[in-house]
Order: sequence, then structure tokens, then C-alpha cells
Amino acid sequence: MAWERLPGRGCGALHRCLLGAALLLGLRLCTELRRAGAQPPARSGLPGPDPRPPEPPLPPAPAQRRGASRRQVTYVRSGRRAPPGGGGSGTQEPGCCPPRGRPRRKGPRWHIDLQPWAGPARSLDEEALRFLRYISTIQIACDHVSTDSLATDSSPSKKPWSVCLDDRFGLGHQIRNKQCRLYSLGLGSDDTHFEVSMANDGCEVHRFDPTVKSAHILESERFWCHRLSVDWRDSHPAVAARKPYSNTRKLRTILNEFGHHKIDVLKADLESVEWKVLENLILEDVFEQIGQLIFEIHLHWPGFEVSGSDSSVVRFWYSLLKELELQDFRLFHSYKDLSKPQLFLKKDIFNASSCYTLSWVNTRWK
Repeated sequence: MAWERLPGRGCGALHRCLLGAALLLGLRLCTELRRAGAQPPARSGLPGPDPRPPEPPLPPAPAQRRGASRRQVTYVRSGRRAPPGGGGSGTQEPGCCPPRGRPRRKGPRWHIDLQPWAGPARSLDEEALRFLRYISTIQIACDHVSTDSLATDSSPSKKPWSVCLDDRFGLGHQIRNKQCRLYSLGLGSDDTHFEVSMANDGCEVHRFDPTVKSAHILESERFWCHRLSVDWRDSHPAVAARKPYSNTRKLRTILNEFGHHKIDVLKADLESVEWKVLENLILEDVFEQIGQLIFEIHLHWPGFEVSGSDSSVVRFWYSLLKELELQDFRLFHSYKDLSKPQLFLKKDIFNASSCYTLSWVNTRWK
């Protein structure tokens, strides 16, 4: 009887083994189908081996948050590079920007903002008339204009270099305390009457002229002469080594080398280099370090490295002077030199002289 029960027991075990194998086969098939992507169930945000993002939007995974952070940094950088006044995206930038109005530019700019044309014809007559009216119109009254440097004789070498000594602009106070600084930029001029007068009054005077015989000469207790030419660009070191008498520097470079943070008076007689030097001072935002500005401008030709039609040249000149006004400089003295040829871009128009001396004061100077 024991022998008869053995087959029954073996048969039941066989059935259980087949049933288990079928179950395992079904689970394996189901797994393969899921891996093959046949009607996968909706995911709940669990990570899986498939690198492709799912079709429906899901809560951001850590990698997506890092991507969002990168996009935010790009937005802030592009906001800083955007030109003043907006442009591009209409999204309000976060509190990174100055108040509305003319923004205070920091760092170098790349070009001058040209003013609109004086008239629809864009002619020389329109531009010249606007420019000459502008340089002949006093913008702010100065009650105490220095007359020590004004010509008192008939010598044509004497130039009317004028400074404003009103207390509201601080120069008179600085002179009395012997704390003022004057930079004089020239090209071979022998007339140092103005510089000597300011040094005697108590100013620290630095005269820059490439024709000076030595690198640095102390003429008197407060009067230095430097063999340097102030230009709109720095000279290449190799060129400066070969030609020591033609050493050129930008004014920003000289200020950094001398360790000077401000100039109470900047006087310039650069013989037609003044337009490019003015442009450089504007582009590098140097004028915020200057209290008063005295420039001799020359109008008989466009000037060094200034080109274009006559009307576009005068528009460029006018735009430079308007930049001074936008930086809170106001014209307080204008002198028309009648001893020079009466030519304006080689033309006899509007009774204009070829040379004017203009004086501005920085109304924000402290």
C-alpha cells in the first residue's frame, strides 16, 4: 500500500512545480513588456533608468532646478549689459537698476551718443549755427571769475584762461587751504603764465608737455613739469622705449600712476587733439573727477582722427559738448579769439573764429 501512495505524492509535487514555473514565466513576461514600453502605467515622479523626460509636466527634479538657476544668472547678466532705457524683454528687472532718468554710467563706454540733426536738411549751415550758438551761450552765472590770467597787454601769446571762484563750487576754498590741484595739458606752448599764477596762489600744478627736456622737473615749490603727452590712447611700450620724447598716456592712466583721485581744474590747449581727448574722457567717465574744465577748441578743420562730411563733424562736436552738459557741467565763460583766422571748417561762415576758449564748472563738485 505504501507503494501505491508514492505515485500520488509525486504527481502533486509535479503539479506544484509546474504552477510555480508558470507564475515565474508570467512575471518575467510582464516585466519584459513593461521594459519594452508597452502601455506603461503613469509614473509618480520616481526615478527610472529611462533618461528621456516624460511627456506630461512633472515637479522639477534636482537637475531641473540647477538648470533654472543657470537661466536666472544669464538673465541678470544680460540685464547688466542691456543699454540704458530698456530694450529686449519686457520683464521688470529685479532691484538691480538705478532710478529712471539719465543713468550714471560706470566703467568705459564704446561710443558717443550722437545728438539729433539740427534740421531736416542735415546741412552744414544748420549744424554750424546750432553749434556756434551753443558755445556762445553762458549756461550759469559766475560772480567771481578769476582775472589774474586774463590778457592785460596786446601780446597774442596770452590766453584768457578763466576759473570760477564762487564759494558754491569750492575752488576758492581749496585755493585758500592750499589743497587744489591743476592739470595743464599742452603741446609745446611757452605760455605758462596761468600755471605759475595758480601755483603762486597755492595750487599743486602739473604741466604735461612732450617737449619738456626731462621726465619730471620741479619748476617751483608747487609747479611740476612732466615730459608726457596726454592723448586719447596709451602708447605701446615698445614704441615708448624707442621714442622717449613721444611718450603718450591717457588721462585716466596718468591719474592712476600718480595716485590722484581728483583734479580741481583741467586746462587743455592741445592743438586740434582736444576732440579725441574729450571723447576719451567721456567714454572712460573721467569727468566725475574734475571740478572745472578749460579747453581751447579749434574749428578750422575736423581735428585729428575725426572724419566725415562737414555737417556730421559739427554734429559730433556738438554731441561731445552736450555730453558735458549731461554730466552736470555748465559753461560759465566763452572767449572768441579774434586774432586767429575767421574760418569754420575752412569756410568763412557766420563770422566764426577758428579758435574759442571755453570754461565749464562741475555743478556737483564737492
